[in-house]
Amino acid sequence: MKRVITFIIFAGLSLAGIAQQEAMFTHYAFNTLAINPGYAGSRDALTITGLHRSQWVGFAGAPTTQTLTLHTPLMGDQIGVGLSVLNDQIGPMKSTAINGDFAYKLKINSKAKLAFGLKGGVNLVQANLTNLSVNDEQDNSFTSNIKSSALPNFGFGLYYYTTKWYAGISTPKLLKNKFQSSNNNVEIGVEKRHLYVIGGLMLNLNADETLKFRPTTLIKITEAAPAELDLTGMLVIQDKLELGAMFRTGDAVGVLLGYNFTPQLRLGYSFDWSFVNNTAKYNNGSHEVMLRYDFIYGDKERVKSPRYF
Repeated sequence: MKRVITFIIFAGLSLAGIAQQEAMFTHYAFNTLAINPGYAGSRDALTITGLHRSQWVGFAGAPTTQTLTLHTPLMGDQIGVGLSVLNDQIGPMKSTAINGDFAYKLKINSKAKLAFGLKGGVNLVQANLTNLSVNDEQDNSFTSNIKSSALPNFGFGLYYYTTKWYAGISTPKLLKNKFQSSNNNVEIGVEKRHLYVIGGLMLNLNADETLKFRPTTLIKITEAAPAELDLTGMLVIQDKLELGAMFRTGDAVGVLLGYNFTPQLRLGYSFDWSFVNNTAKYNNGSHEVMLRYDFIYGDKERVKSPRYF
């Protein structure tokens, strides 16, 4: 049964290309550079973020994802540059994307900036399809593997932010690259364009600002698939402990926990539980761990003012 389910997921999501293809994150509000290049350099520091996601634990062939991003401001904070690496595997298919990010920032007023971002890089894709168990062994889609190839792509993003709220829109991949088999050049799938809309704000819940509430949202839109909405609410206690819950339409609910050891170092964890089509019967949920560090330089006073996004 597990092999059958793995095949259904892979064929339905990865090859047919009629659903969301990009990796998903519960910590999307802390991993923004992965989807929006306009975020580069927005934290006034050299920021390094690592994330690991194990989705549907106990499910054979379930997705696992790792990301590593780093970004920093340049030229007096007018420009931001970054690098993002994403490794994603589901069943027999593995992809590794390496992208450079560039952002040009306009100062709207003393508290707000608008960043124009560009993302460019390559995606290395390969899949061992011949090891899958299929009903029709003559199906050309599974008689050869997807050859390892470097698929170039580029995208753009807009990111507007203040110290209290942000909003953005982006499409990281504009080119619709095709996946080809290794020996008969059969077209197996096509990369789909994804549009991301993000937003969030920080609300003070008491007079001394020791208790805050941070709601965030992420909307994912792609052709021939339902739009997906993520809603997250985090309670921030004394700028140290963070507790929250999330809801993803058509997919899952979950909880988040974060702790800021210092204003520069943050550790986060989340657990998702899928509620769609009895999926939870076949797995033990999804786990995600995130670690972020800001290397403060220049004006050391910046570290005394927490950055919430």
